[in-house]
Amino acid sequence: MAFNNTKWEVVIGLETHTQLKTKSKIFSGASIAFGAEPNTQACVVSIALPGVLPVLNKEAVHCAVKLGLAINAQIAPRSVFARKNYFYPDLPKGYQISQFELPVVGMGELTIQVGGEEKTIRITRAHLEEDAGKSLHGDFHGMTGIDLNRAGTPLLEIVSEPDMRSAAEAVAYAKKLHELVQWIDICDGNMQEGSFRCDVNVSVRPKGSDKLGTRREIKNLNSFKFMQQAIEYETQWQIETLEDGGTIHQATVLFNPDTGETRAMRSKEEANDYRYFPDPDLLPLEITSAFIEQVRATMPELPHAIQAKFEQTYGLAAYDATALTSSRAIADYFVATCTAFGGEAKLAANWVMGSIAAKLNEENKAIAESPVSPELLAGLLKRIADNTISGKIAKEIFEAMWAGEGSADSIIDKKGLKQISDSGAIEAIVEQVLVANAAMVAEVKAGKEKAFNGLVGQVMKASKGKANPAQVNEVLKNKLGI
Repeated sequence: MAFNNTKWEVVIGLETHTQLKTKSKIFSGASIAFGAEPNTQACVVSIALPGVLPVLNKEAVHCAVKLGLAINAQIAPRSVFARKNYFYPDLPKGYQISQFELPVVGMGELTIQVGGEEKTIRITRAHLEEDAGKSLHGDFHGMTGIDLNRAGTPLLEIVSEPDMRSAAEAVAYAKKLHELVQWIDICDGNMQEGSFRCDVNVSVRPKGSDKLGTRREIKNLNSFKFMQQAIEYETQWQIETLEDGGTIHQATVLFNPDTGETRAMRSKEEANDYRYFPDPDLLPLEITSAFIEQVRATMPELPHAIQAKFEQTYGLAAYDATALTSSRAIADYFVATCTAFGGEAKLAANWVMGSIAAKLNEENKAIAESPVSPELLAGLLKRIADNTISGKIAKEIFEAMWAGEGSADSIIDKKGLKQISDSGAIEAIVEQVLVANAAMVAEVKAGKEKAFNGLVGQVMKASKGKANPAQVNEVLKNKLGI
């Protein structure tokens, strides 16, 4: 049964677990480096040996405040850590230290763009907590292994209001948050390593109703593609269940990317199931105005401010400015290119969003790993701008630069790629092409525009792409009397 937009409305909220970019765990000095041998970073605090006490990592608090400032949220002058009690093999002490009634970050907001329209998503809270360990189900025949290296890793759980009404909006929100936490340098954003994971709450209700439906929580989505698929499947399943006369039961579900389906894992717990109470081993967290101002002084300019600057300073369209601020590294690369180039910013933007982005995507590299530096790219742009080379030749030179063959100028000299701008030389090539393509000339004189473009192509081919295209057009028109 197809999803009927006129009858049903989906309601979506996200809980995002962001691993904070600290060197040590949230309540101890143990390392959180990824990839260590199992249980080599399971310290006495994270496995709760008798007599040990947790000590809060100040850098984790610094990260939380940065997020609060970035989303224009309330930052609590006093927040409390609580014990969230539940049994699971990878949680040795039988409870997780988290925050419940008094989180460090209160109400904030994040603005997303979907289908050319802006929408503000409210953020309910962001609270500090420790991560649990990891159960390894596939590594042991007939048994499950436990790796406690992650136990105690600092997390900031960011909880949205149920303000999203489509999978597209949920993915846009998750992507925007993913970009933001990397921009303010509190998370490395590595979804494959579990640094950024989303739980998605999905419910449906009749269109026009204010009453929320029964939600099901899709756990641990670490891919935007899987998030889109999971929400679409879950929405469809809930609608079909209701239209067939069934009932939705609150549950925690998992998404199987191989089948594209969700399946119930357990009934969904409520807050009272966890028996929260203040952790007696941790004092309330008190954050002063002075500390907040210290953190504010370390904040970079936020993406929306940089976007406005790109539009005003460089005259870029909003689309270009948004694309160039998808990460701080890309924005910095673009600015450095413009500074070294000194020419038209739109040309620089096109190359950063075009050839640079395509090669990085093809080779799965970050822009910091680009073999073409902003200075090298600027050198190529200068030769395009002063008509030393054509756009087609520029692409050939870019490939050589990417392969590490040197600067644009050295490649132009070494390969003899300088554009032919001498009018006499171009006229000679044009005359040869006209003689060799009499039928095409007749078509041009008969008013066929495609034939003219064909002649331009023949001239460019004869010049091995070196002829100045603008001059070729002008000389051809003169010769043909058009």
